[in-house]
Amino acid sequence: LRRLELLTAQEAAQVQAVSPLPEQVRAVVDVLAGKGSHASQSLQSFIETSNSQLYLHITVYEPMVQKHLESLQSSCGNGLETGALQRLTNLLLVEGLTDIQQKEHDILQVETTKGLPNVSKSIPLEKLFLPLSKVSIPPRISVTIGVAGMGKSTLVKLFVCSWAKGEINRDIMFVLPLTFRELNTYEKLSAERLICSAFPHITEPGCISAGAARTLLILDGLDEFKTPLDFSNAVVCTDPKKEVQVDNLITNIIRGNLLQEVSVWVTSRPAAARQIPGGLVDRMTEIRGFGAAEMKDFLDQMFPSNRDLSSQVLQHIRANRSLHVLCTIPGFCWISGSSIAYFLKHSSDLSQEAALVPRTLSEIYSYYFKMALSGDWLEKPRESPRIEQAVNTSKKLVGSLGRLAFYGLLRKKHVFYEQDMKAYGIDLSLLHSSLSTRLLLKEDMQTSTAYYFSHLTIQEFLAALYYYTAAKRAIFDLFTESSMSWPKLGFLNHFRSAVQRALQAEDRQLDIFVRFLSGLLSPQVNKLLSGWLLGKDEHGGFRSQAISVLQGCLNTDQAVSSRAVNAMRCLHEIQHTDTAKAVEEAMRSESLAGMLTPMNCSALAYLLQVSDVCLEETNLSNCLTYNVCKSLLSQLLFCHNLRLDNNQFKDDVMELLGSVLSVKDCQIQRLR
Repeated sequence: LRRLELLTAQEAAQVQAVSPLPEQVRAVVDVLAGKGSHASQSLQSFIETSNSQLYLHITVYEPMVQKHLESLQSSCGNGLETGALQRLTNLLLVEGLTDIQQKEHDILQVETTKGLPNVSKSIPLEKLFLPLSKVSIPPRISVTIGVAGMGKSTLVKLFVCSWAKGEINRDIMFVLPLTFRELNTYEKLSAERLICSAFPHITEPGCISAGAARTLLILDGLDEFKTPLDFSNAVVCTDPKKEVQVDNLITNIIRGNLLQEVSVWVTSRPAAARQIPGGLVDRMTEIRGFGAAEMKDFLDQMFPSNRDLSSQVLQHIRANRSLHVLCTIPGFCWISGSSIAYFLKHSSDLSQEAALVPRTLSEIYSYYFKMALSGDWLEKPRESPRIEQAVNTSKKLVGSLGRLAFYGLLRKKHVFYEQDMKAYGIDLSLLHSSLSTRLLLKEDMQTSTAYYFSHLTIQEFLAALYYYTAAKRAIFDLFTESSMSWPKLGFLNHFRSAVQRALQAEDRQLDIFVRFLSGLLSPQVNKLLSGWLLGKDEHGGFRSQAISVLQGCLNTDQAVSSRAVNAMRCLHEIQHTDTAKAVEEAMRSESLAGMLTPMNCSALAYLLQVSDVCLEETNLSNCLTYNVCKSLLSQLLFCHNLRLDNNQFKDDVMELLGSVLSVKDCQIQRLR
């Protein structure tokens, strides 16, 4: 900056045109561009009063920033395909979490809302940390939510990469990306040690904690943090050098007791994001799922050399409304696309009985695991070991991973470390096989190695496989790992226990696990996995009894909840669809009047989400009573076009409907 004094007025004007400029440079060139009689004196005065800040910028920041940029560019420069990332350049601007986001499993959130967000405002990625208007200030705490597999970590990588290249947010001097996976490896940290340990090239962490440079701290994956954040009981800490428990450190940073001048960006699955009090969040955004064109482009990128296969896969996905909705999640779309493509590739080898396009979740994941077990991946030739040999070596690994997955699910644990692997008897040398690289991903960090399943549903399917196999010989309750429980004999008792646990779980995190467990009893899945992961005809003796257990969840006079809808989805997985088909036929013929028993109401709530009959309009004319309408109320929220005429409704029903229309989750656009 001292050298700027030598600039001519014309040169200073050219520098002045550059935007954005650091404040100190802007102040100098504004003086120099005038080159008036007081220019030299003003400049000297400016340099003297800003000497300490100038020293910091020239001697400390410049080399540190350069090293930091080089570090980030080397770590995030690879693996980002720009074509698939256009969706992430615009985020949805939301006003806090909805009830369904706080209470439901990620998959159920997408199924219930049909993958359509209930917001219309969006914000470009490059404006994520800028004020929304000229009179507002930049957000200090920003939270971005997205269900599992939606692309939160990819979004962070895209932002960091773009910033390091100087494409966005050039007003930010330091971007510090951290993951909760890394933070899990520490017990205690200070604010300054947090920066020094993750970014050793930043030799002056004090300049960041003191706010001398605009800094963005990114905390990716709150849902993977080992300790829940407790803002009510966290010990206050204002000393950046003091070491505290890591969860306390995070709460103090978010509250502003530490690193007050640093902007913080947290990414999380929706349910975990509720740990942060809404009053502390300045801006909340959500990652949107695939639109129709983006889904097609994604599948084309999956099969770049075979567009016919890509078109066939897309055709099968679109033909199944439930599957199509879930494929708005990129992670799920990749699993489904791989499975359907594998099916299409091998359908000529299958018997006519077995050659049915996978339609249920369990069938999709059965094909995926069959493909993984055989090492037969679409993007590369079959690997050298013979299939039988590969299957035998993989079965033991799948069993060990299944136990890890199940007890991890119970503890809400989705990231594992070497000590976890050893505790569950997993041979780390086997984790380099093609099977494990498709199921369990590995990330080397500074102090340890983290392992995590490639998608939440992979963990849930593996957990269901383990429970299904173990339940046949288990003497004690499998949900109690120490085996200190009352004896529990027989598969059916264990199945009933799993269903009851799922119904009682407040966070709904066992719903998809139970859906997979039900699906493993279906004849089609048994044919697919027979001799691979299941014994032949294992389902026979249990299927009808399991159906009775699930139907018992539907015979209640209470309001139809998402639990009842999930029980209907379990019946669909087990291939018992009689009730749903009868109600759907009555909807087509407009003859629902008089048949809406509690079980049929549950079937109707399920059909509101999956049936093509409800695609354009949900017609419930001339069939609802006050009690039936009241029981279905929470499910009618998500019907876009709702027809309720000729039901002889009175004021009490109109009050109910009025209360529904004001609910935050409500997606009703047209009501007749």
